Amino acid sequence: MYTVTLKQEQYKTYILSEQTSGSELEVVPERGGIIIGWRVQGQEIFYLDRERFANPDLSVRGGVPILFPICGNLPDNSYNYNEKQYTLKQHGFARDLPWELEEVSENNKTYLKIYLVSNEQTKAVYPFDFHLSFSYKINGNTLEIQQHLHNSSTTSMPFSSGFHPYFLTQDKTQLEFAIPAGEYQDQRTKEIKFFNGNFDFNVDEIDVAFKQLTGKSATVTDNSRKLKLTINYGDDYPIVVFWTLKGKDFYCLEPWSAPRNSLNTGENLTVLEPGDSYQASIRLTANFF
Repeated sequence: MYTVTLKQEQYKTYILSEQTSGSELEVVPERGGIIIGWRVQGQEIFYLDRERFANPDLSVRGGVPILFPICGNLPDNSYNYNEKQYTLKQHGFARDLPWELEEVSENNKTYLKIYLVSNEQTKAVYPFDFHLSFSYKINGNTLEIQQHLHNSSTTSMPFSSGFHPYFLTQDKTQLEFAIPAGEYQDQRTKEIKFFNGNFDFNVDEIDVAFKQLTGKSATVTDNSRKLKLTINYGDDYPIVVFWTLKGKDFYCLEPWSAPRNSLNTGENLTVLEPGDSYQASIRLTANFF
């Protein structure tokens, strides 16, 4: 049985449920369109810093923030377009703006669609007209996120997009990684390092990008939680970023369409022509053992 219910707390929260599998998804459109929780067999998959979530002046650390129209940050938070300089903060504005509800369905699946449309606020930092929508679906122990972007501008629109899931963990030393890459780039030092499937969790921060992917899925097995997580992504996401902080009960495995600073460098940048649309999706599967 599939249901969608509404919970009103600080923000309106939509709860998508599938009773048979015990799967529940919580989505808050007005707080950046973010997923804040996903429970499978009654166990929470995502980490959420509720203090930051409750403070509208802070970006949310937890759940699945939406990255658009950039992934990562820009030098001095700036880029140039048509000989004009614009300021755009880390990961773009989509995760900080209120989204609108477009559609809810309980017909053989739990499904919710939200959208964000360009406005004067977005055009001040990103001079394009667009319609961006995200669809969230759960089916058993699988969560699918679909993105649809339409360029309403009269000019070509450059962008990158990505997902920033925060996975809850109890002991990072019990994590096993199967990422289809033999090397990664340290995002701070730019150094390329060999990857043998392990990370040193004694350092304060790990922030690395896997750019030479040889497959379309990555898996993390959390032996402390008896949980195997698999992320499936398509050709639209040639980069997977791993990020975590020492002393925090989360790790992030993030499919990106382009690396940091792509608006300036053009590396892997997607350019959408006027009137054209772009679609991409990822799928998360949680298996307890």
